[in-house]
Amino acid sequence: MPQEADTKTAHPGSGHRARLRERLLAGGPDALADYELLEFLLFAAVRQGDTKPTAKALIAHFGSLSAVLSAEPAALKQVKGVGDAGAAALWSVSLAARRMARGRVQNAPVLGSWQALLDYLALDMAHLSHERVRVLFLNSQNRLVLDHLASEGSVDQAAIHPREVIRKAFDIGATALILVHNHPSGNPEPSRADIEITNRIAEAGRHLDITVHDHVIVGANSHVSLRAKGLI
Repeated sequence: MPQEADTKTAHPGSGHRARLRERLLAGGPDALADYELLEFLLFAAVRQGDTKPTAKALIAHFGSLSAVLSAEPAALKQVKGVGDAGAAALWSVSLAARRMARGRVQNAPVLGSWQALLDYLALDMAHLSHERVRVLFLNSQNRLVLDHLASEGSVDQAAIHPREVIRKAFDIGATALILVHNHPSGNPEPSRADIEITNRIAEAGRHLDITVHDHVIVGANSHVSLRAKGLI
């Protein structure tokens, strides 16, 4: 980030930026409000001027800080005041958070670090405007072998084929898997199609000793486990 100018040439917002920085460094995790944190992130992209209106516009447009930081660059740039530099600054934070969350999942047995898995999935999928289907392939120690993006679309036989999922597991030496997809409506309750496709994949896996541990459906603020609901 560029150094603040001296007091003789400081731009009108420099004092505010310095105060915000001091509060961030001296305070705890809640030192800044959500819009103030976005203000600070935008400082890297906007050398001078007030970023507060843009930060507040982002919150108003997407509904929450987490939704802003989950939005892709093209969506971010639809908000007045956000250009390429601003979108890149915010998107880089999103990518860093996702990689940190993915690292926690990769470095431990998945079934023993379930909350870390849910945190990772929420970061990646909770605020999408379309359905994303992924398959997490696990080895015999339940460690992640492959996080496979199976489809961008709906969960049905056109989007995910039971035999192809099981064949891929067999090809890479996976012994178990977890199905995951999101509901853009925000409601994670499973549909009949969700339940049917899960049971078909589980049945196909039984013939090759490949276990379907769960099917997790991610909503805007919550998730549903088909295993926990007794549907697998």
